[in-house]
Amino acid sequence: STEDPYFRGSIVLIKAEDSPKAEVIDGHQRLATLTLLLAALVERLSGDEARSLAKYINEPGDLAEDRPPKPRLTLRERDRDFFRDYVQTEGQLSTMAEMDVEDLSDPQKNIQANARMFVERLAGMDEQDAFSLGKFVVNRCYMVAVSTPSMQAAYRIFSVLNDRGLDLLPCDILKSDVIGAIPNDQQEQHAALWEATEQRLGRERFNELFTHVRMIYQKDKLRATVLDAFREHVLKREKNCQRFMNKVLIPYADAYEIVATASYESSRDPSGVNEMLRWLQRIDNVDWVPPAMLYMHQNQKDVAKLERFYRSLERLAASMFIRRCGINDRIGRYGRLIQAIEDDADLWSDESPLMLDDNEAAATIGCLNGDVYLAHKRVRSYVMLRLDSFFSDRAAVYDHSVLTVEHVLPQTVRPDSDWIRAWPDDTQREEWVHRIGNLALLSRRKNTQASNLDFEEKKEKYFCTRGGVSSFALTSKVLEQNEWTPEIVEARQTEMLGKFREGWDL
Repeated sequence: STEDPYFRGSIVLIKAEDSPKAEVIDGHQRLATLTLLLAALVERLSGDEARSLAKYINEPGDLAEDRPPKPRLTLRERDRDFFRDYVQTEGQLSTMAEMDVEDLSDPQKNIQANARMFVERLAGMDEQDAFSLGKFVVNRCYMVAVSTPSMQAAYRIFSVLNDRGLDLLPCDILKSDVIGAIPNDQQEQHAALWEATEQRLGRERFNELFTHVRMIYQKDKLRATVLDAFREHVLKREKNCQRFMNKVLIPYADAYEIVATASYESSRDPSGVNEMLRWLQRIDNVDWVPPAMLYMHQNQKDVAKLERFYRSLERLAASMFIRRCGINDRIGRYGRLIQAIEDDADLWSDESPLMLDDNEAAATIGCLNGDVYLAHKRVRSYVMLRLDSFFSDRAAVYDHSVLTVEHVLPQTVRPDSDWIRAWPDDTQREEWVHRIGNLALLSRRKNTQASNLDFEEKKEKYFCTRGGVSSFALTSKVLEQNEWTPEIVEARQTEMLGKFREGWDL
């Protein structure tokens, strides 16, 4: 019933006994969300009802006591003015809702999205129901406030209360471990540095950072929770949390940002480094990221070393991707590679875990010479795009929202089609139809009807784009052919495998 109380959980505060002010350690989002809801209710209501709720957003102050009005909740410095101007200033929610999302930081985007949702939902209520909701919020919603006078104690309480992982990411709890272990007079500075790094990477990517750092230290498959493994293998080894912040967290965050966004910069040409990072990002796993981060961290100023390393790393990652190596094989291989990087070993020797041995190279070629189209969709897309890059001498950069790998010789052919005359042998068609020699790239969705056209008509209506050409080097080579026979496909297959052998040194 509406009389039943609603429990919103606990908040952790640092609060001196003789001060009304409190610093929120845990509970920022709930308090900000409640403030947003109250602001939306005030905007929906009018008169005394609106004023009765507005005082929960801003303390009205008192002229006789020389107390000016002020917000009851103040956000962190980087979002403080935004929240005050558009949430805690009456009548500004609508202005915020119309702001261009591209101009906002991630926290501001969340504030805007939640405000829009509240405004839209309340628009469907009459004023009496909206005011009843407001009264319920201020009278029947409860939170348990746990306060302590010191930051160290507050972070300890935060960790105990939240160690079950409810609605928290490992980085939230690790923050309490790290900041709580730093001397009191430096905690605020390091907390601000932590938050600025999280803001820069974004919350999801910041949390992933700890998983990758854990791998760099442990060099093995995760056998416990990320939280427990990070405490055991990283924090225990570093011991000094200030050193961890300055020598581990911040430098690896910098390296991760570059690796994850292919945004390497240098006075010398950085395009080769970023090209390889973009190819790596197309791999269907992120197991390659820790060695990529470590090498970037150690060699950020050496463009030539970085390009050589990432070119070899892409070759290794692509080979394992194409051969569908399992997670244990990948983690074991990258763990050995991390160790080799740390040992300053020769990464380009035959024995290096960065290099493919003869059997791995042969197995890669074997997969590429097989029915590539029947492989996982991401594998065949990667294979064909990478092959196209080898044919275009790395000149082409594609950012198609839709990408299709298509057969030239169709998977099924009509008995009365030219395909039957060019490919009369059913067994021969089955042998070649799914191999790379018979595949091309399109930048639009598959058209089942067009895909079964005869060769000349298919070239004109399906493979051509604007101006009678294709943006893909591979597909352009199809358009150059006057016919599509087994001999042409076999020769094309040989040429394509040669490009892979050359491009990946297989």
